[in-house]
Amino acid sequence: MKSGRQTLLLIHGLGATGRVWDGWGDLLDATWPGRWMAPDLPGHGSAPPLSSYSFDSMTAALAPQLPSDGLVAVGHSLGGVIALALASGRYGVQVDRAVALGVKVAWSADELAKATALAERPTAWFDSRAEAAARFLRVSGLVGLVEPDDPQVDHGLVSEGGRWRLAMDSRTFGVGAPDMETLLRESQAETVLARGELDPMNTEAQLNALHDKVLTLAALGHNAHVESPQTVLQTLT
Repeated sequence: MKSGRQTLLLIHGLGATGRVWDGWGDLLDATWPGRWMAPDLPGHGSAPPLSSYSFDSMTAALAPQLPSDGLVAVGHSLGGVIALALASGRYGVQVDRAVALGVKVAWSADELAKATALAERPTAWFDSRAEAAARFLRVSGLVGLVEPDDPQVDHGLVSEGGRWRLAMDSRTFGVGAPDMETLLRESQAETVLARGELDPMNTEAQLNALHDKVLTLAALGHNAHVESPQTVLQTLT
């Protein structure tokens, strides 16, 4: 976090942690005029779990950690939904600009059923850090983008009694599909939907059908914020 007047809030996606924004640190220290923060969402990293998970419960748990005004929120995937929810003003914070990156906006019944099944699985334990790290990278979508020995991977793991598991609460898979029309209608912030050109999670047509401010980031995928922090940072202006 950097001190200053305005706060840039970076919100990670499902399965990742706030450390996924590590690559932004030097860039923000050099260019962002105010503070910035990248907290862990509930049930991820070092954040405590919730009794149940929904977009509302996760947003409500995050909001008390934030300054009440002057926020610019950039969220990836699940984090993009949280950014839009915060922008409604219903959680006691004022968001001036919200950028929702890589949000999956169209869900089939089969996809929702698979997510529910994942949420109901018991915690998986691994006999080695390497196995757990591989699982973390798959769940967070960071395979090929983050090395298994990267410190951010350790932040997403828990070791107990010589075995390893993900810090992520698997019940977070059960948050369901976001009501994008309502989120966009209720947003009090200047709002942008952004996507990597190569992102398989959504299409430009899907986003254009929802909102009139859509940015497609050339040659980037679902984790555009990891692939090119500089490019995603430009969506803030």
